[in-house]
Amino acid sequence: MEPGEKRIIESKHPPGRERILMAKAVGSRASRHRELVGTGRVDAFSDAVFAITITLLVLEIRRPAFDHSNLGQQLLDHWADYVAFAASFIYIGVVWLNHHALFARIRNVDIGLNWINLGILGTAALLPFPTGVVAGAFSEGPASNRAAAVSLYAIVAALMSAAWIPVFSYLARRPELLLHADDADLFAEQRQRPLVGLVSYLLAAIIGYFVAPEIAIALFLWMIAYHAITSEGLHANRFAQAFAGATPKRAYVARVSEAEAAGSRVVARVSRRRA
Repeated sequence: MEPGEKRIIESKHPPGRERILMAKAVGSRASRHRELVGTGRVDAFSDAVFAITITLLVLEIRRPAFDHSNLGQQLLDHWADYVAFAASFIYIGVVWLNHHALFARIRNVDIGLNWINLGILGTAALLPFPTGVVAGAFSEGPASNRAAAVSLYAIVAALMSAAWIPVFSYLARRPELLLHADDADLFAEQRQRPLVGLVSYLLAAIIGYFVAPEIAIALFLWMIAYHAITSEGLHANRFAQAFAGATPKRAYVARVSEAEAAGSRVVARVSRRRA
């Protein structure tokens, strides 16, 4: 074999170290491609979990016994079942609205966001259990059980709020996952929302156990209303803006004005080119 031919063969087959580095580079590119995927499957899975959870609530409504003649009275005696079902149904519906608004701004998901989303879904799936406990405690048994039942509900609701804490910071640090990279700042401003829920529900657990369950229930209803009002963000409407404070609101308006100005400049440049 001539020396020239040997050099050609070696160039076609790089040394072992170079082949390893080339393989790692190709693998890294493929890995990055696999890490970022669309939201279709995550949306479908999440909607299925919410649908199953919200359906399971009806199983906590107990049927009356039919071996007595006072069926109407028995139905009335189970009033707590109906109220607990209605409140938790609306609560899960509000959580779903927040989840829907969140993913409406997301283009891709990665493994970290998937794990955070599983935490949100897992804690939401717990809600039928404390719903049944609260309903049972208020419709039968001693009144002393109500404090423990309400505290259990508050603790589960606090876990649900805690599961939302990482998602806003995570998306604020990863604009590549968003439909519009500018929304990263918007997500950074939403971090207070789950913190408000966490603190409020923990306070409700303490008040419900040591003071009065009825006050804790009032806090539950207030937090459901809060999360409903702010489901699309702290700047989505004038009621939500009341929770945001003046500084975040000004920053948000400034960003919107900036975006509108940038859009106007792009339209003007396109018009000039066509002219």
